[in-house]
Amino acid sequence: MKKSLVIVESPAKAKTIEKYLGKNFKVMASVGHVRDLPQKKLGVDVKKKFKPTYEIIKGKDKVIDAIKAEGKKAEHIYLAPDPDREGEAIAWHIAEELKSEKKKIKRILFNEITKKAVSEAINHPLEIDRKKFESQQARRILDRLVGYQISPVLWDKVRRGLSAGRVQSVALRLVVDREKEVLAFKPEEYWSIEAYVGEARLGNGDDAFWAKLAKKGKNKVEIGNKTEADEILADLKGADYKVTSVDKSERRRNPLAPFITSKLQQEGARKLHWPAKKTMMVAQKLYEGIDLGELGTTGLITYMRTDSTRIADEALKEVRAYIKDTFGAKYLPNEPVVYKTKKSAQDAHESIRPTHLEYNPKVVKEFLSPDQYKLYVLIWNRFVACQMVPAVFDQTTIEIAAKDYELRATGSIIKFDGFTAVYEESKDEDAPVEEDDGKQKLPEVKQGAKLKLLELKPEQHFTQPPPRYTDASLIKDLEEKGIGRPSTYASILSTIVDKEYAEKDQSGRFIPTDLGKIVTELLVENFKDIMDVEFTASMEDQLDRIEEGEKDWVEILSAFYAPFKKTLDIAKEKMRNIKAQAIPTDIICPKDNANMVIKWGRNGQFLACSNYPDCKSTAEFEKTADGKIEVRKAETTDEKCEKCSSPMVVKFGRFGKFLACSAYPECKTTRAISTGVKCPKECGGDVTSRVSRRGRAFYGCSSYPKCDFVSWDKPLNKPCPECKNPYLVEKFSKKKGQFVKCPNKECTYSEEPQDTAGGPTETAPVAG
Repeated sequence: MKKSLVIVESPAKAKTIEKYLGKNFKVMASVGHVRDLPQKKLGVDVKKKFKPTYEIIKGKDKVIDAIKAEGKKAEHIYLAPDPDREGEAIAWHIAEELKSEKKKIKRILFNEITKKAVSEAINHPLEIDRKKFESQQARRILDRLVGYQISPVLWDKVRRGLSAGRVQSVALRLVVDREKEVLAFKPEEYWSIEAYVGEARLGNGDDAFWAKLAKKGKNKVEIGNKTEADEILADLKGADYKVTSVDKSERRRNPLAPFITSKLQQEGARKLHWPAKKTMMVAQKLYEGIDLGELGTTGLITYMRTDSTRIADEALKEVRAYIKDTFGAKYLPNEPVVYKTKKSAQDAHESIRPTHLEYNPKVVKEFLSPDQYKLYVLIWNRFVACQMVPAVFDQTTIEIAAKDYELRATGSIIKFDGFTAVYEESKDEDAPVEEDDGKQKLPEVKQGAKLKLLELKPEQHFTQPPPRYTDASLIKDLEEKGIGRPSTYASILSTIVDKEYAEKDQSGRFIPTDLGKIVTELLVENFKDIMDVEFTASMEDQLDRIEEGEKDWVEILSAFYAPFKKTLDIAKEKMRNIKAQAIPTDIICPKDNANMVIKWGRNGQFLACSNYPDCKSTAEFEKTADGKIEVRKAETTDEKCEKCSSPMVVKFGRFGKFLACSAYPECKTTRAISTGVKCPKECGGDVTSRVSRRGRAFYGCSSYPKCDFVSWDKPLNKPCPECKNPYLVEKFSKKKGQFVKCPNKECTYSEEPQDTAGGPTETAPVAG
């Protein structure tokens, strides 16, 4: 009897599916795409209706040969890549390679890798969705036309190796525009005043509470400086305080919908402090399958690339039974909670949820890595919480009159925790704080009660600039503006860092580099449509409509390409040549007294002698607050050059700070900066600071590659007082701030944090 062949895109997925199908099936992995547009040329014939030329991806020849050989022997061929556009494209290209076996080929789709889902897919095979493939193909061709034709212009005008992208460049523009707002922001002073009051009949302060100054007459109080604050304080000190109203109300807070891709990435950034790329990589593992010992390899979550909040009926029954058994009937709503899916969603499959609630996190914890467990708990808790009753709060608002001023105090007490027993969404650190946070517990007071003033607290504030983007806030903005699609966010964010257009500070916020700023500036000047947020969002909508059968992919590409080609040709001629640009300054070259000019190099802007190449003198510079250019003073050291004995100075390069000979360019000796810690592997080298190719700081041995010691944490030349490890490390967390601990995993020594930064409190997982 002939076996049927099932082809998926990854070995992990193949292993999980194999156990469900039995001996009559052979499962093979294509290991991703097998064909793509060529790497070294455009691969799109724009004169022949944008006909693409596909090539077998390097290294995939053997994979295709093996699939073809098994395909000839198979009774049926089932193509089972992921249930999205990308998966449809993989299936399409495999089918093209198996043309001779066309009658045998069917497409199967499943949203979760479980026995039931896989069996149902085999029993109800489909044809490959041509419209879905054409939608993906149009995206691929459009991105190729933009990237492969704008990038060479940047190579010519700025530096070789740069890239432009239809979505990537717009995302970078958001980062650059936000940085402009931050730098242009001028803080404004304002003051707040709070009064600590209690019932006059007691006078001992046991019933006291804080009330915030809100109005004067009918107008909101706005205090611009200390003089104004002092005038109001003088009025309030001699005033009588009386309760004018006490409003008690019950408030309900509803649970959030189960995860879709973008929300999972945002919560991964907020709660776990992960970049979107890591969240998706860990989720992929949970989806494709985890070895659960005797249970075998099992998919723990549904497909993680989705924009639908839909939940299967069977999963709803299962979670409702779980809530009732675990928390009790009072936590279970009378009917399942249904969430609306936004109009632009594909709704091809469900939200992200556990495949079965029998796989409780604490049951499978021993089989998961720490990262897999953290993300699984997050997905589990969000799914369970989404089907629970709302949380109920008793909120009290007290309004107080003092002369013609009104003060207000708000407090709330949780009456019933509801879904918050399981899960609460984290907020961005820069989310606006409500005037009255409602956290204080208010005493029982009645309307008309007289209050005694115990203390007045004036406080000076300054308005804050708009916050720089984090992974979570940038994804949120991309989603709201319709730029790209959730499945692409992770790669977009990692690309702008990998290409050195932006870097992340210690708290994970995006800061554009000089390179990112100049590339964005040039693209905005020369490709207004490509860099326009609304145009990009509109193009995404057009591409979606191909899949819906409402638009023809060739017509959409034709409508885009004609004006784009004209703009491209103009840009080739008119775009500013940054390579040749030399901005004059009044700084004098120390070697030949000529004026120095600002030029652009591989590591950004620098000062160079205007007599180059006769004089090769260069210097780093910085701008003062008023925009004046000044030579950055070299940071001298006590170290001497091993070649010419000149003093070594600290320089800034592509990978951060390093030591260079002060006699440059006559002497070009450089070396990494030592932290003062000897290599723990006792090789004789020093631990030095470095920066990875992706811009992340790390520490390694100066004897590399002979010694492979590396550490992401900064080593300190201080032995551990408990285990005597020769050094400690400096760490940072959003909850603790900067702190010190021992790197020895078996040692628990740590020093108190020197600075604190509040972070969201995570609820305990359902799994316990």
